[in-house]
Amino acid sequence: MPNKKEFLYPQKWLTKASTGDRVTSELRMQIISGLIESGTKLSENQLAAEFDVSRSPIREALKTLASENMIRLERMGAVVIGLTEKEIEEIYDVRLLIETFVFERLVKLDTSDLVRELSKILEMMKVAIKYKDADEFSYQDVLFHETIIRAINHSYIMMIWNNAKPVMEAFILLSMRVRFEEKYEDFERIINNHELYIEAIKTKNRDLMIQSLHQNFDDVQGKVDDLWMSQQMLSKGVEQEND
Repeated sequence: MPNKKEFLYPQKWLTKASTGDRVTSELRMQIISGLIESGTKLSENQLAAEFDVSRSPIREALKTLASENMIRLERMGAVVIGLTEKEIEEIYDVRLLIETFVFERLVKLDTSDLVRELSKILEMMKVAIKYKDADEFSYQDVLFHETIIRAINHSYIMMIWNNAKPVMEAFILLSMRVRFEEKYEDFERIINNHELYIEAIKTKNRDLMIQSLHQNFDDVQGKVDDLWMSQQMLSKGVEQEND
């Protein structure tokens, strides 16, 4: 497990988070990355010592991760279940279902303000690419899609999104970090896809919407490959530290 100076989850995203949320975010990243492997037993006492917190936020974190099917709770701890390739694909299925629904609602709405906001976010994504800031790019990427979803003001759709967001966010962070290192040239395509999203919303063209959805979600296998690559990179880093 990384020490306090080697957190995988961006600490700048946690300035207003509770201690329990901080522990949850980091453990989730370590499990999804494979740094904490499936089958690993997690002890409340050990985690409390490693995170330098009381057992209360540890229990809070384990309860949340159990609700996400990342771990199985046991007496005074838990066993890691992890995230399978199938479950990763299912996360993208949920995103596709949500955003397909949202697009249909947007056809009936004035989207001029939304288009302006998305264009601003896209510019921030371009800046992050220029400076090779994977974490900032990931933040803006998630914000881009969340802004689209929020635009229809649908409380239950937001509930579904918020439930899926933590795992999805961690996965995006890990995969984008790898892409910046291994597939930097791919970001031109990613930006073009997001520009297509904006154009589809602006013109309310359903055919363009379908095209933009396919271009953004049909490469799930590539994203899954990125995750496995990130696991290998992390494992090599740990091995080198132990040498």
